[in-house]
Amino acid sequence: ASSSVGSPESAAMSGPGSEDAPLQYSLILEHLVGERRATRELNPTVMGGFPSPPKSKEQKMIERGMESCAFKAALACVGGFVLGGAFGVFTAGIDTNVGFDPKDPLRTPTAREVLRDMGQRGMSYAKNFAIVGAMFSCTECLIESHRGKSDWKNAVLSGCVTGGAIGFRAGLKAGVLGCGGFAAFSAAIEYYLR
Repeated sequence: ASSSVGSPESAAMSGPGSEDAPLQYSLILEHLVGERRATRELNPTVMGGFPSPPKSKEQKMIERGMESCAFKAALACVGGFVLGGAFGVFTAGIDTNVGFDPKDPLRTPTAREVLRDMGQRGMSYAKNFAIVGAMFSCTECLIESHRGKSDWKNAVLSGCVTGGAIGFRAGLKAGVLGCGGFAAFSAAIEYYLR
């Protein structure tokens, strides 16, 4: 009974009041949050994501370019041009007056005249859609950059600016109506998409 190293009495004696307890606590604290704590890189697989290598300088540069307002406006311009051209050709195809000469309404138009009119209408729609797409996308990106938020208000404000700018060519009343109409349409689209 002279050696009581592993006995319950010695454990009770080396409780919170003994000199070893603060030393053990500080060692544990130093190990968990101290200078000697080993730093670990965050691995996406541990957090439930897919592993991916770090991005190179070129990848980061391309991402910055694709997120710029100029790229977004150019992409919307090209997309609007293609969509507008297709829409113009489609509407010309279902229009019964395409290719007819107003001076001689009884003459049947040739296929070349019909295709020329379809191409002209398609090009007209393509230009208009491209301008509207570029204006909307550029103003939305600029508003989002200025506000620092990505929410539905950006699209509504951009719709108002775009519609107002297009409508102001016909006067103040048309500009106000264009602003309200484009803003309402943008709000409906944002509500549907989000």
